[in-house]
Amino acid sequence: MVRPAHTALALLLLLAPGCRPVKKVLQADRELPLRSAERVVESALRALPPQPRFFSAKADVELTLDETTRSFRSTVRSVTDSAVWVSITPALGIEVARALVTVDSVKLLDRMKDTYFLGDRDSAWGRFGIDPDLGLLQQALLGRPIGLDPEARYRVDREDGHYVLTSRERRRFVRAAEDIQPDDPLSGDRPMNERRLERTLRKAEEREAVVLRYWVDPESFRVVRVLVSDLAHDQQADVRYTDVGIGEAPPFPHRISLSLSDPARHASGTLQLTRIDTVGPLQLPFRVPERFVPME
Repeated sequence: MVRPAHTALALLLLLAPGCRPVKKVLQADRELPLRSAERVVESALRALPPQPRFFSAKADVELTLDETTRSFRSTVRSVTDSAVWVSITPALGIEVARALVTVDSVKLLDRMKDTYFLGDRDSAWGRFGIDPDLGLLQQALLGRPIGLDPEARYRVDREDGHYVLTSRERRRFVRAAEDIQPDDPLSGDRPMNERRLERTLRKAEEREAVVLRYWVDPESFRVVRVLVSDLAHDQQADVRYTDVGIGEAPPFPHRISLSLSDPARHASGTLQLTRIDTVGPLQLPFRVPERFVPME
């Protein structure tokens, strides 16, 4: 099973060790025309941003983890269905870390400590507690709605001036997903009491339940936010896309906000992307210097 929250954390960590809210649409919920979930899904799929073979960008990154905030610059290169390459440089412009994620491998260089890691997704999970899934990383970089399935069934609501698609899980699982979301309480329903929430999470674990929610802009029908609640592991990943390029600018989000949480920690970060390009081929160099030793 894909571990969605850890995938979002992988993207944050690969770009180094607050979320800016999505811009509100002024149209009130009651003024949004009623639409079926099928119509909203169909429109959202038509509005998908392109998926180029090559993607590269510069990124100003801000990461908050354990109440510590770090800022740095990075270069990101992506070849669809092949690899994501990241080079991290602080203010002085000297590379301090490099990462290469492929379909079945993860490679990391820490130039500050002269260490490296080479392994597959399972070993990355065991070593770092993250699961860097290449496909999901590339979808997030391009501003695509992670996991939106044209064959799946959803229900649609109206919230904060957006259409909200929710995967067809049992209602109590959806309620639990809303209750475990930090700093975003239910707007209408009362939260579950603690004992009922615990029972629901145990049931969700038995079913490996995952609740997917998508906020859809009512004018462009682009998905501006994706919330993945992995109830089996009591984790959430929240991805928000803003500042989408218009006119001659590349039609991708120029700002990506990510937030993830589990019972033990909360991390958030933003990527401000510039110099976005889709021209290839791209060089993805990765070589381990002789003096480097394996990460402990």
